[in-house]
Amino acid sequence: MPESNTSQPCPSPGTERPGPDQSEPRPVRVRVDLGYDGGPFDGWARQPGRETVQGSIEAALSMLVRRQVRTVVAGRTDAGVHARGQVLHFDVTDQEWSHLRGNRGEDAAEVIMRRAAGVLSRVLGSERRQRGLPEAPGAIVITDVRRAVEGFDARFSAVARRYTYRIQDGSSAHDPLSRNSTWWLRESLDVDAMNAAVQPLPGLHDFLSFCRPRAGATTVRDIRAVHVERVAPGAIELHIEADAFCHNMVRSIVGAAVRVGKGERPVEWVGQRLEERARSSDMLLAPPQGLVLEQVMYPEDCELAARAEQTRARRSEVKA
Repeated sequence: MPESNTSQPCPSPGTERPGPDQSEPRPVRVRVDLGYDGGPFDGWARQPGRETVQGSIEAALSMLVRRQVRTVVAGRTDAGVHARGQVLHFDVTDQEWSHLRGNRGEDAAEVIMRRAAGVLSRVLGSERRQRGLPEAPGAIVITDVRRAVEGFDARFSAVARRYTYRIQDGSSAHDPLSRNSTWWLRESLDVDAMNAAVQPLPGLHDFLSFCRPRAGATTVRDIRAVHVERVAPGAIELHIEADAFCHNMVRSIVGAAVRVGKGERPVEWVGQRLEERARSSDMLLAPPQGLVLEQVMYPEDCELAARAEQTRARRSEVKA
């Protein structure tokens, strides 16, 4: 069973844990916070011949660092899925970090943030022009760059991810400007029934019924909270937070809740599917455009390395 997500107090001064072996030069780890419109991209992960978020960012960073840069992300998103609070890291050498500061000794993180914005616009624009597609400057926005705290890992140090899925229901008053960020449904949904249906999901469970499993990976996840609410006439949001998510997990949960909201399945059906722990053609996969990664959460700085080690250990146990 995964350890508790509750961070322990940081050690008092004079009681810090032993530092890492400094016998070899250690890379400078850079944390980048960003958001993106997933619509123009074929998902997060780089793919040869496909335009992806990771591929575009790595191309921009590689131009700045003057060599190929590889990134590690907190959570990969599918094609069409958006993010407001995505986090990644990449490593550079001390010499490369100093070079980014330039002759004026500017803050390297500020240089990366400023120059990457311009490079990203050019990369996205030129690649899409070559494919005969409209330009998409601004599809990726870097919101923060900093030298990461010792032990930080964008993926393995995270303790939770939070997503929102947005739906517009009813036969009228759909906002045409939201068509790329919401799921449009003609039917009016029963939000109370949808919210009741997802209440069995919080806790540590095997979510195989709601996931597309990957080879060597577990489908056990710990959902911290989930609820469905009507935020305005014709507008519904499903909010969900968990330690991590399997492939298609959130979209499958949304699809199941919508079937209940339409009256096609009883409220108890979602809980029953959870207990069955089996894939079924009866499941409905919500389209990607309504899904947004809102936030990635991390423990206190002093717990980052320990959290990363614990997460890697769990992944290794699953693969063994």
